[in-house]
Amino acid sequence: MALRVVQWTTGNIGKQSVAAIARKPDLELVGCYAWSPDKVGRDVGELCGLAPLGVTATHDVDALLALRPDCVVYNPMWPSTDELVRILGAGVNVVTTAAFINGRRLGPDRKRLVDACERGRSSLFGTGISPGWAELLGIVLAGISSRVDKITISEAAHTALYDSPDTERPAGFGRPIDDPDLHRMTAEGTAVFGEAVAMVADALGVELDEIVCEAEHAKTTADVDLGSWRIPAGCVAGVAASWQGRVGGRTLVALNVRWKKAAVLEPDWKIEDGYQIEVQGLPTVRSTLQFLPPPDFQAKSLADFMVIGHIITAMPAVNAIASVVAAPPGIVSYPDLPLPLPRGLVRL
Repeated sequence: MALRVVQWTTGNIGKQSVAAIARKPDLELVGCYAWSPDKVGRDVGELCGLAPLGVTATHDVDALLALRPDCVVYNPMWPSTDELVRILGAGVNVVTTAAFINGRRLGPDRKRLVDACERGRSSLFGTGISPGWAELLGIVLAGISSRVDKITISEAAHTALYDSPDTERPAGFGRPIDDPDLHRMTAEGTAVFGEAVAMVADALGVELDEIVCEAEHAKTTADVDLGSWRIPAGCVAGVAASWQGRVGGRTLVALNVRWKKAAVLEPDWKIEDGYQIEVQGLPTVRSTLQFLPPPDFQAKSLADFMVIGHIITAMPAVNAIASVVAAPPGIVSYPDLPLPLPRGLVRL
């Protein structure tokens, strides 16, 4: 029987989740939560640029939970502990891309989530392209070495087309380059990567002494128009963060991000979009990831290519639904699950 799924929001990531759920024969879309009032009462397919799916978006949470779904695909920009507690406590599993891996940074809110999972006998799983799937790949690559000394996963991206001030300003973008709070802002705005460091250490069976964040910043030499907001000259248009898990003063896991929003920065960072994964050990393993459109991909502008980023963020969560539904209650991450399989996606 197909697993019954409720989609939570239909933003950029949510649209790709809906499209994947509609294609997969092992999943059935039974409901959708609409955050925006203007989306309430409309067919979810229409909201996501698809043919009608026969499912109407609503903001009635009780009605959605009464559908007794097996899983909610939770795709808001930021997670709400109150929302998650309500869903999990009602006995519904959750897969999410909303800045969550294992909740280790959440303090008392993490216990609220764990308690809700116990009450509802439900599971909560967080992923995305990174943090999430890229770290899973690093774990898999480490499985070929007889000795693992260090795992490093580095993401680099030109993000001028990524128009999301609500997620970027908290990391320090747009602030004066001499702002004394920049390091703190970058650490807080990228803190979910610290959770992913802990996840990789869990997979290695290592207890870390500390997880720390090191940050760098670069300023733009000219005003940058990003569509919905601007970064003035002399302000931060380049953010780099390195989250490191250490044991005995030695870095065992490093997750690095370097994001560039201006053509020219000072200092001038030369970066190539993609991911670099290196497992230092015996042997050392290196892998480069790039995400390219297929021959039949249609795009009228560079902005249209952003859908690829939305797909690779949504799919790790959608593909994990069956594993999460079958998992024991609690907060789970990749080391706790069997390998999620991309079934139902081959077109014959």
